Amino acid sequence: MYQNVPCSPKNRTAGPISYRFWTDFLRNLCGRLADAYGRRLIFVVGIVVFTTASLLCGLSTSSEMLIGARVLQGAGAALMNPATLSIIAATFPPRERGTAIGIWAGTSALALAIGPLVGGLITEHANWNWIFFINVPIGVLAILVARLVIDESRDMSAEQRLDLPGLLSSGIALFALTYGLIEANTYGWTSTRILGLFAVAAIGFAAFILLELRQRVPMLDLKLFKNGTFAGANSVMLLVGLAMFGVFFYNSLFIQNIIGWSAVQTGASFLPMTVLIILIAPIAGKYSDRVGSRWLMGGGMVLLAISLLIFSRLDATSNFWDLLPGLLIGGLGMAVVMTPTTAAAMGSVPVDKAGVGSAVLNSGRQVGGALGIAVMGAIVASYATGIPGTPEAAAGFVTGYQHALQVAALIALAGAVIAVATVRKYRHVEQSEAAFEGA
Repeated sequence: MYQNVPCSPKNRTAGPISYRFWTDFLRNLCGRLADAYGRRLIFVVGIVVFTTASLLCGLSTSSEMLIGARVLQGAGAALMNPATLSIIAATFPPRERGTAIGIWAGTSALALAIGPLVGGLITEHANWNWIFFINVPIGVLAILVARLVIDESRDMSAEQRLDLPGLLSSGIALFALTYGLIEANTYGWTSTRILGLFAVAAIGFAAFILLELRQRVPMLDLKLFKNGTFAGANSVMLLVGLAMFGVFFYNSLFIQNIIGWSAVQTGASFLPMTVLIILIAPIAGKYSDRVGSRWLMGGGMVLLAISLLIFSRLDATSNFWDLLPGLLIGGLGMAVVMTPTTAAAMGSVPVDKAGVGSAVLNSGRQVGGALGIAVMGAIVASYATGIPGTPEAAAGFVTGYQHALQVAALIALAGAVIAVATVRKYRHVEQSEAAFEGA
């Protein structure tokens, strides 16, 4: 049962963090590209890049080749992700947008449910390469469907050009932050190396902000954050990632390494949560269209906090029935918070800036997720001392896991307060409705 318990999560977190931050490095740029050159075009290009990279991943014969293909895969994901929400914003009028986003979120949850199961089955019964090969026919089908059913749209309101200074400064900041988070558990959070990297990240982000304030056509229009609803929704999305993404990662480690389940059983254990998200997300989106997102977001974050506290009571003697309440409440909370948060953020920006708004929202979620994995990793690593594979190391891992979940619950409660305090009805809805009806 204890043979795979990690003494330090560093090696397990490096891959997810680096992949996320590479996509974050490109995401705001790609959101800008989608607005400027066509959302369908950038979406289809992203699918082509991701599908090609998946094929290269499957054909990899060395770790270097696999890492390079994964970097390319991240670029494809960064192209696709902002374009999906901006296409929805450009296609549906505000009165229907929450419902459409709810269906989008439910479909994403369906993929989240199928992915671990299929991945586990492939890992146990076939070669690992097929985890990537399976993306190829799906990508080809997605390209054909996108060309047939999605209308092209773009921002026609202003001059379009590439913001190279903004791209460079944000890239340096994200690289420094990425490397610092990956290596923090190895060198220590207060070591000179790590503090230096965080300082470079802070300077890079400060330079990015100053540059964006002065650019005639910025990559990220910081005026968007003057809207309290947009700023609040993005803050809540970051805290959702910070509180929950680390939980998904470490729950998987806990279930496999402490309870002793297989990869397939672990993937299946998340089905109650993902099924609830699939069912509830469209309903939450529909209600956000009618009553607004504020109280749905606040209530959802409270439910997530309760779920995290339930998970924090798990130990080596736990079974599926101990997991189930946390999974059900967490699934309901995720559905109730994610769709209204997305609807609030996308509803508070002009349709012409939907690509940038989507990119910022997704970047916040991914940055929060990477930070969540790193913070939880630091807490777990501080307790999981001793020789890996021993009962002592396992007991330390469980203690660290429990404390990390308690911290995550406090973060979720903070998100509830921010949601209620900042999110309001979208003020430009009437104008947007008229534009859609006149089109």
